[in-house]
This record gives sequence, C-alpha cells and structure tokens, in this order.
Amino acid sequence: MDSVTQGLLGAVMAQAGAKPTELKQATVIGFIAPQLADADVFIRSSTDSLLTLQFHRHFSHSLLFIPLGALLAALLLWPFFRNKIAFSRIYVYSLLGYATAGFLDALTSYGTHLLWPFVDQKIAWSVIAIVDPLFSAVLMIALLMSFIRVRPSFARYGLLVAGCYVCFGALQQARVQQHIEALALTRQHSISRQIVKPTLGNVVLWRSIYQSENHYYVDAIRVGMFGDITVYEGAAAKVFDLKADSKKLPSTSVLFNDISRFNDFSDGYLIWMPSQVDALGDIRYAMLPQHIAPMWSIVFDSNKPSQAVTVKTDRHLSKQQRDMFLAMLLDQPINTK
Repeated sequence: MDSVTQGLLGAVMAQAGAKPTELKQATVIGFIAPQLADADVFIRSSTDSLLTLQFHRHFSHSLLFIPLGALLAALLLWPFFRNKIAFSRIYVYSLLGYATAGFLDALTSYGTHLLWPFVDQKIAWSVIAIVDPLFSAVLMIALLMSFIRVRPSFARYGLLVAGCYVCFGALQQARVQQHIEALALTRQHSISRQIVKPTLGNVVLWRSIYQSENHYYVDAIRVGMFGDITVYEGAAAKVFDLKADSKKLPSTSVLFNDISRFNDFSDGYLIWMPSQVDALGDIRYAMLPQHIAPMWSIVFDSNKPSQAVTVKTDRHLSKQQRDMFLAMLLDQPINTK
C-alpha cells in the first residue's frame, strides 16, 4: 500500500489501543512505525537491478519480524518521546503500528512475504488496490476524529468501517472470479490458474488473468455496487516456459539465474514482451486492465549469458488510455482494440 495509507492504518491501530492521555503520542508513533518496514527499498545494487524487486516487501513485512521491527522503531522514536511516556508504552504503540504493515500489503495485489521464513512465497489476497482513496479517507477521518476528540473509540469505529470495505472488496473479487469461470466455459477454456485483482483506486473495475493450456487470457471486468457486470475483453499471450524457453542458456549462467529470479518474483506469470526481442514481462500488472503489455519487464541479450538483465518499468498512461480507463470505470462503451 502507499506509505500514507500505511501510516494512517498504523496510527489508527495505535489510537485504538491507546490510553486517552497518551493518544496524541500514540498517533505519531503508530504513523511512523510501519514506515520502517518499507526501508527494504534501500536494498539495492548498481550491478543487480533485480535486487530491489526481490527484497521489497520481504522479511521486514513478515509476522516473525514484527516484534523486532517494532523494537527498532521504538528505539528510534524513544529520544523524541522519553520525557512524555515510558519506553514500554512507546514499544506497545510501535508494535500496534508496525503489525499493520505486512497485513495491509497482503490485502493488495502486490503482496508480501507474510510467512517468511517458513513460506518463501508472497501472499497477495488482492481484495483492495495498492492505492485506494476511499479506504484511505475512512482511516483519515477516524484518525482526525480520534485525535481531535481524544477518544480511542473513533479509531475503533474507523477500523470497523475499513474492515467492512475490505470485506466488500473480497465480495467483489468473488463475483469477478465466478463470472470469469463461466466466461471461460463459453470460450471452451479450462482454467489451470487464475488471478483477479482490483485496478488502481477502486474495487469496481478488476483485472483478470487466467491460464488455459499454454496461454494467458486477460480481461477487464467491471462489477457494479449491486453486482451488475460488464466485460471488456482483452488479449491472449503465450506462457513463458522457463525450462523449454531457456534450454539454450547454461543453467549456471548469470542470465539464466536472473531469468529464474524474475520468474519467481512474478510467480511464473511471464510472457515474451510484445514486439520486442529478448524481453520478458510480468503479465500480472499492466497500466490498463485489459491489456497484456506488462508494467515490469526485463531485457537482456541471449547471446551474452554472462551479462545480467536490466529491469524496465512502464507506468506511462496517455490521455487516450486515461480516458479509456475512466470509461470502463463508469461503465461506458469503449473500443478495446
């Protein structure tokens, strides 16, 4: 989730468990503590562009790391609060704030290594978007009401409403999954695996990717508040097979290792980039929900297996694409071709 929402949830959680006399301190501590979990973005290398992708939302977001992460946050914040509240209370509010980091990111489509080191795989429930203004607004209102009125009960009500919103997102996701399964049958497709995730800023317009045999099929699905559904049919792309498509590369080479790492990062959802040579993309993410052009990709030279890959990111949206996204969100007809 974005850092502001991460801080808001941490602050509201700390407020909910605070004594009224310590509520203002709890708010600040709870807002700052979960930000420490995202310090993993500084794990990077000038010679290994995959390192940041590999370790972002990794061990610092795991359940096992919460007590240690909260302790580090408390130690950093102690000089600023030592004359106001005891260290034990700073730690409690740091713990409440930091504990939200992994759970919040697991609710999104990017996911997090919540069960590391026992399960070295990201958990992504994909029930709310990475940035969701409505979810953030609920937390902001709860935080301000609790802070101004000095009443933890407002924070608790805010957490309840935010929880209801997450549940609504899960309901919307289930509706999309059910519809896609029926749609696949009409296409005579057998789904071997599937991802359904919300688009940026809402739980109305969703991106669906499913695999049938050796192809991925992408669609945008709009689910109205009362369950009415509109499908914006996307395209198909051939599945990248690590073993078959990399058989010419030495298994001990730098290039093969980097492709394997990117394949692990994408949970195997790799395709050859459209109209490009020696480029692989993560089909799970795209700027438009019905498009196959991935947001993240790696480029390389297959004739130079000793060279590392380069990570490319495409977050550009043209005006035409923005208009198309808005039209789908508002359930207006568009030309998806």
